Amino acid sequence: MKFDIEYVEKLAKVLADNSLTEISLEDGDQAITLRKEVMGAPVVAAPAPQQVQAVSASSPAEPKEVKKGKPLTSPMVGTFYSAPSPDAEPFVKVGQTVKEGDVVCIVEAMKLMNEIEAEFSGKIVEICVQDGQPVEFGQVLMYIE
Repeated sequence: MKFDIEYVEKLAKVLADNSLTEISLEDGDQAITLRKEVMGAPVVAAPAPQQVQAVSASSPAEPKEVKKGKPLTSPMVGTFYSAPSPDAEPFVKVGQTVKEGDVVCIVEAMKLMNEIEAEFSGKIVEICVQDGQPVEFGQVLMYIE
């Protein structure tokens, strides 16, 4: 089974039309999970856990950089945006302190703007991606210490 965009969009429609909060499918080494948060957040497509391990293992530079603080990673494939609109101020800057739950950026996936929240409190020590840059699932977006 190959997961193409049209198939994922159909699954998202089934999720929305039937008031479901999650759909998971597996076929051999491929898997997909679509989740919708109950608070009205957008539908999010996330690869299966076994794919997470493959992404982590293929990034040899990551363990060195962990010393900068805790990494905040992208929960999906998409486009990184540091601000809510092109003419707005960025959500966060290096040196700024954030609290758990603060919106720190947006990752656009399938024309949905997904607000990414800080998973923990701390100070932004590095922003690893540029505005408008494509990001991969599990890619480090920024470090917080």
